[in-house]
Amino acid sequence: MTRIDYRLFAALALSLSLHLLPLLPDFNFGQNFRSTVAPLTAELRPPPAAAATPPLSLPEQPEPASKPATKPPKPALSKPAEKTGASAPKTWTQTVREHLKKLDSAGQFYPAEAIARGLEGEVLVLLIIDEAGKVSAARVEQGSGHPLLDAAALRAVRSLQSLPADAPRQVVLPVRFRLR
Repeated sequence: MTRIDYRLFAALALSLSLHLLPLLPDFNFGQNFRSTVAPLTAELRPPPAAAATPPLSLPEQPEPASKPATKPPKPALSKPAEKTGASAPKTWTQTVREHLKKLDSAGQFYPAEAIARGLEGEVLVLLIIDEAGKVSAARVEQGSGHPLLDAAALRAVRSLQSLPADAPRQVVLPVRFRLR
């Protein structure tokens, strides 16, 4: 045998003997593990005595009777306001929708060339709105496939001004172009 074969044989013999040592019943590893580890004990204790808290009870009958008396005036107040034409506070989506309808009725929303070509699509526009409610930045997140419609959506969205306070600071707004 060559020198390398002796080394390989020695390594295999050492590995085999180390792997078999834990299987020998009387082999002591130099420490007595059983005596150094304290046994774990668990104990179940009864729950603490309940404090003197009053039991939960349902509200008395007079309270539900007063609630229906207060509910009817609320709808009655909102209906006359609608009839008189007083405007309720608008959400930012209603404001955007109204602005786009104004642009469409003025002929500034849907480009005439796109109408002539029969182009339709939806453009997703990312809006960044400042504290004053004005669009500070806008970009096309997902185009319609028609650069003409993408540019028109950006123009329309950038003209938004004075959005309500409930408008988010960043939002992706879908702008749809549909021929009727």
